[in-house]
Amino acid sequence: MIPPIIILTWLFQTLVAFVSTVAFSIIFHTPRREWLCTGITGAVGWLVYLVSMELGAGVVGASFFATVALTWFSRVFSFARKAPVTVFLICGIFPLVPGAGIYYTGYHFFMSDNSLALSTGLETIKIAIAIALGIGIVLSLPKFFFTWSQEGKSTARTGR
Repeated sequence: MIPPIIILTWLFQTLVAFVSTVAFSIIFHTPRREWLCTGITGAVGWLVYLVSMELGAGVVGASFFATVALTWFSRVFSFARKAPVTVFLICGIFPLVPGAGIYYTGYHFFMSDNSLALSTGLETIKIAIAIALGIGIVLSLPKFFFTWSQEGKSTARTGR
C-alpha cells in the first residue's frame, strides 16, 4: 500500500507538470484550443515517471516508460483533435527533458571535476536515448492503435 502522503505528493507534482506544460504551450504558440490536451499529455508523462520511479525502474527506465505514455497520448490527441502530433509531443515532453543533467554536466566539466562531469553526462545521454527510443517506438505503431473503429458508422450509413 502506498502511503497517502506519497499519493498527495504525486497529485501535486502532476498538477505542477500540467501547469508547466500549458505554460510551455503558450510560449511555444500552441493554439489555445490545444492547451488542455498538451497539459494532460505532460501530466500523464510525469505521473507515469513518478509511478515508475516508485516501482524501482530507475531514472532511465522511468523516462522511457513516461515517454511511451505521453507519446501514446500525443498520438491519440493528434487523431482526435486533427492536429499534428508534434503539437502535443513537444509540449508534453517538456517535464521529462533532462535539462538539469545537461547543466550539471557542463558545470562539473568547467569546474574541472571530470569524473562527476562524465557520470552526469552519461546518465543524461542515457535519459535522452530512452526518450528518443520511447518516441520512436510509439510513432512507428500503425494508426489503428490510436483511433476508434469507424466500421459501425460506415455500415449504418450504407446499409451493408
